[in-house]
Amino acid sequence: MTEHEERTAAKGAATGRHAADAAARHAGVAAPAPEPDPEGARAALERCRRVIIKIGSKSLSGDAWDRLAVEVAALRARPGRSLVIVSSGAIALGVAKLGLKARPKDMAWLQAAAAAGQSVLMQRYEEAFGKVGLLVAQVLLTHADLADRTRTNNARNALAALLEAGAIPIINENDAVAVEEIKFGDNDQLAAMVTPLCEADLLILLSDVEGLLDGDGRRVPFVRSVAREARHLAGASTSGVGTGGMASKVEAARRATLAGSHVVIAAAREPGIITSILAGEDVGTLFAAVPQRLNARKHWIAYTLRPRGAILVDRGAAEAIASKNRSILAVGVLGVRGTFLPGDAVAVFDPEGTEIARGLARMSAGDAARIARKKRDESGDDVVVHRDDLVVLPSE
Repeated sequence: MTEHEERTAAKGAATGRHAADAAARHAGVAAPAPEPDPEGARAALERCRRVIIKIGSKSLSGDAWDRLAVEVAALRARPGRSLVIVSSGAIALGVAKLGLKARPKDMAWLQAAAAAGQSVLMQRYEEAFGKVGLLVAQVLLTHADLADRTRTNNARNALAALLEAGAIPIINENDAVAVEEIKFGDNDQLAAMVTPLCEADLLILLSDVEGLLDGDGRRVPFVRSVAREARHLAGASTSGVGTGGMASKVEAARRATLAGSHVVIAAAREPGIITSILAGEDVGTLFAAVPQRLNARKHWIAYTLRPRGAILVDRGAAEAIASKNRSILAVGVLGVRGTFLPGDAVAVFDPEGTEIARGLARMSAGDAARIARKKRDESGDDVVVHRDDLVVLPSE
């Protein structure tokens, strides 16, 4: 095919796609998004401008800080590119500093180890990054910080100011004060929650393995669907040092891709791994960003807030929520579970017990139970969850 013929064919294909999209819009349905391809997704990594690197406890030993600093400095040389680091390691370093034989299980001792290790962790980063002329800044967060919308916005603004000043934010969970109710679970999940906060277009999860492995121990290079291709391959943590295993990384990848970010799981100890990823090389496991990402607020509702209760809806309401972006009305509510107040996050289940959505309640659990199955009265106060505060969860 000649160059002229290629251009003509491409123009015709584009016209056909536009016509199909227009027809779909006229019919009131969204046009199907194109399936991501490995080559295109890898090539997109070269253009990423905001990158989050998460590194785990087991990977932070020896000269890991120096190697990371050298790579970050080289990548920062590209105009317009900024990097954020989500780092584990405080508790592990604190365990050594306090002379403990193993990672404690008691909450008070975990907090003590974190308090002792935080200063050591930041000293390692300051020394390593200072050698290459980079400034670092510590940012400590708890889940409660990101569960509050005002504090979330404050954290977003602080991170933006640090990046504008040319600093490298080093984000860690504030383990010295966090208890189970305000913990993220592990820093993989923290990294996924920080992704929309920083408007990152790439999240790199560095691990002690080369990526997600299949049943024969071979690296899986590319994942389109976490449910179909990845979840069954993920296992739990076996290191005894960190808390997040491959299952946690796969879940973090799912959440970050829904925020519009590509995600790569790769081996921390492989020389030049971050540079290779951003060069579009076939390393690690790449999870492609979804074509239609959730905005920051809806991602916050679905994947940062923890539901205080649940709402069970009937089949008609479930279909209206999933396919028509409708609010949850009292007439479609079969029942409620838990104790929640107006503004609290709630999980939404269909009659089969499948969670289909998450949202912010417009009324308390008691009021929702009282008007369940009832049609709108004269007051018109029958909206249990408004569609603007409702996020339909992906079916896969």
